[in-house]
Amino acid sequence: MLSTPRKIALIHDHLAQDGGAERVLQVFQQMWPEAPIYVLVHDPKHASPAFNGKDIRTSFIQHLPLGVKKYQWFFPFMPSAVESYDLSQYDLIISSSSSYAKGVISNPDALHICYCHSPTRYLWSDTHSYVRELGVPRVIKWILPSMLSLVRMWDKMAAERVDSYIANSQLVKRRIKKYYNADSTVIYPPVNVQEFPVGQGTGDYFLAGGRLVPYKRFDLLVQAFNQLGRKLTIYGDGPAFAELKAQAHSNITFLGRVSEDKKKELLRDCIAFLNPQEEDFGITMVEAHAAGRPVIAYKGGGAAEIVLPGVTGELFDEQTWEDVADAVLHFSPMKYNPARIRERAMEFDVERFKREMFTFVEQQLKLHTHVWN
Repeated sequence: MLSTPRKIALIHDHLAQDGGAERVLQVFQQMWPEAPIYVLVHDPKHASPAFNGKDIRTSFIQHLPLGVKKYQWFFPFMPSAVESYDLSQYDLIISSSSSYAKGVISNPDALHICYCHSPTRYLWSDTHSYVRELGVPRVIKWILPSMLSLVRMWDKMAAERVDSYIANSQLVKRRIKKYYNADSTVIYPPVNVQEFPVGQGTGDYFLAGGRLVPYKRFDLLVQAFNQLGRKLTIYGDGPAFAELKAQAHSNITFLGRVSEDKKKELLRDCIAFLNPQEEDFGITMVEAHAAGRPVIAYKGGGAAEIVLPGVTGELFDEQTWEDVADAVLHFSPMKYNPARIRERAMEFDVERFKREMFTFVEQQLKLHTHVWN
């Protein structure tokens, strides 16, 4: 806990899914349990039950027709929504942001620390693929770039409201510098390593999972394993679920959304975990390592900061189904030591995260106090 008591607020983009960013927020809530959580919308059906009963404060989008179910449609209103939070009583604000949360307006004397999962992907690094893949009528796609340009200008301006940035990886650190021209400190996300039983890969399947969205490139896995005929299990849900399942042969199993206990069981017994996408970091890869299982991943993004080639897994060079198939064909599970893989995962453990976060916040508070005095 902080050496000096502070009135703290936690800001997050939205609680409408249960992904890596939400797991970081869970740990923030453990660290500062008295702090309220401000979000654009809260959908208990899709958010983690860990937030049930917490002090969740939502924006006006929560109360709009379809505001929760189709919150993505309201992105032009999200800047004004986060600016509407009254944070005047707080002197320490910690935002967990991959889009709008960093744009809150705080007390002039308050310290705002942003844990940045990435500069808003569909405004910066993934703009063109976002417009192509968005399932909306053609007329909307025609006007969408102009709308994104307006929000992009706000995003750039809003980024300047942050006093100190934390990046969740070296990749994100570079993006923050490029798009926001701001320095940042890397603190890797937390993983509850001790909760994962170490397995020996006794199952006969490869495993992949997460949110089934186009940019995560599960389509490459389907194409590769259709050709290989090897068993692949995919857990998770998302807009690409039906299309992927329709393309898959009978050797590929789709489980949909699974419980945390089921996921741990799947990781424990799989031959290896597959990660074909470029992740900002990639918490699930660390979870696979926590279960003692090797990871086969595309070398871009956070995978290069997690996977030690030849020791805890392998990296492939190109995002093609051929590269995925080649990596699987040449993969020899017997060369990997589960205990050594687990050892690597401990470098990302939740207790390490808490120590680094508390230290960083204390340092920034001292600097902030010195500047204002």
